Amino acid sequence: MGKDFLEGRTAVVTGATRGIGYAVAAALSGAGATVVVGGRSEAGVSEAVRRLTTPLAGESKGKVLGKAADVRTNADVEELFTWIDRETGGLDILVNNAGIGIFRSTAELTVEEWQRTLETNLSGAFYCSRAALARFRNRGGGYIINMGSLAGRDAFAGGAAYNASKFGLTGLTEAMLLDHRYDNVRVTHIMPGSVDTGFSGGGSAKADWKIAPEDIGEIVLMLLRMPERTLVSRVEVRPSKPRK
Repeated sequence: MGKDFLEGRTAVVTGATRGIGYAVAAALSGAGATVVVGGRSEAGVSEAVRRLTTPLAGESKGKVLGKAADVRTNADVEELFTWIDRETGGLDILVNNAGIGIFRSTAELTVEEWQRTLETNLSGAFYCSRAALARFRNRGGGYIINMGSLAGRDAFAGGAAYNASKFGLTGLTEAMLLDHRYDNVRVTHIMPGSVDTGFSGGGSAKADWKIAPEDIGEIVLMLLRMPERTLVSRVEVRPSKPRK
């Protein structure tokens, strides 16, 4: 496949204003796709679109659009996907990346923090997937990539809500794959370990031993390059040389 192998295809990436989501949006656009940047903040979405479409950035090849939406709310998700229909004419790829992490012991975790984590990391992925699947019927198929975590397999202290949401995402992804594989829909679960995004509250200092967000973008492109007869259902990703 050529460098612009996604030309003519439309992708939406949730939580794409920074970190992994931004890197994935940049990779998809660089491969020629029309990319819709999703995020909760209008200002954040506008800034991400500006950066991705700045000529000197060298990041953008395909068209880049953006719309704010809170994936915790199904009405917001429906509005986002209706807007995508109107602005792009269809959808081929969904990357469910929106996520939050609140890390406290189970006793210290508030009900609101529990609900916010589950609604963002799990319910949001379900709402977006459901909306995408309805549109894939008109396209003859599509691809859903869920951005999970190794925390969806290995629990850790202080991760009650986060682990529960990511374990749930593992189950959702695997069931969705089985539900829709004969509808020409491919579903993959990417499960990164430590990614250099500051997500877990480690600050903005670079950590060279961690996975770079751009590496996850490359993995997404690798998956999309696979022949349709072959599905990589799960990708576990770790730093090559984690901190000892």
